[in-house]
Amino acid sequence: MASIDDFPSVLCANFFVLVSRVGRLQDPRTIRKIVAVDANAILAFAGLTADARVLVNKTRTEAQTYRLTVEDAPSMEYLARFIARTQQKYTQRGGVRPFGLSTLMAGFEDGAIGTKKKPVLYQTDPAGTHSSWKAQVIGGRNAKTLREFLEKNYEENMTEEAVVKLIVKVLLEVVDSGAANMEVCVIRAEGRETMSEADVTKVVKVIEDEIEETQASAGAKKPAADA
Repeated sequence: MASIDDFPSVLCANFFVLVSRVGRLQDPRTIRKIVAVDANAILAFAGLTADARVLVNKTRTEAQTYRLTVEDAPSMEYLARFIARTQQKYTQRGGVRPFGLSTLMAGFEDGAIGTKKKPVLYQTDPAGTHSSWKAQVIGGRNAKTLREFLEKNYEENMTEEAVVKLIVKVLLEVVDSGAANMEVCVIRAEGRETMSEADVTKVVKVIEDEIEETQASAGAKKPAADA
């Protein structure tokens, strides 16, 4: 799938962090890559925005239909299966083409009785498959490289600050202009929060300072090694 997007997502014990890449000249208010499809489900997509609009509307309608019929919220797995089933139908139906996008859907589901809601993360692709992840990247040519970066650096039970830092660091591998090209969304059980550009800039500055410090430290050790 051709796409300029690189879209990482990380799940931890009590929250998610989703990051999308936006165009340098694009007004971020006109195209949102992170949208709500139900009260408990946030969907992020990489690919054709027009296709995403159709798929998001279908998913929202299905979620509302489920609520009216069952009188309960649909589970994350139910919505992921619906999205995947819809995408798969368009791969074999005459007169239509497959949806040109992949999705990441994050949300919370009820755990065992007496426990907190547990976060879950699902991915779907244009072929119509869905799968559950702890951390994942979808998007363009760099997705494989960024996924390998996540695999090396992801740890269980990371703090929110550490996850935001990790996921921004992942996207900095392919984004040149820093915070201006990022939309960072933190999803908690009580709701979601989109970080301001100023807050993201602070995280980027910390990462850049650490990189400079590491490079300076490596440069200081090199003469001693040569000696």
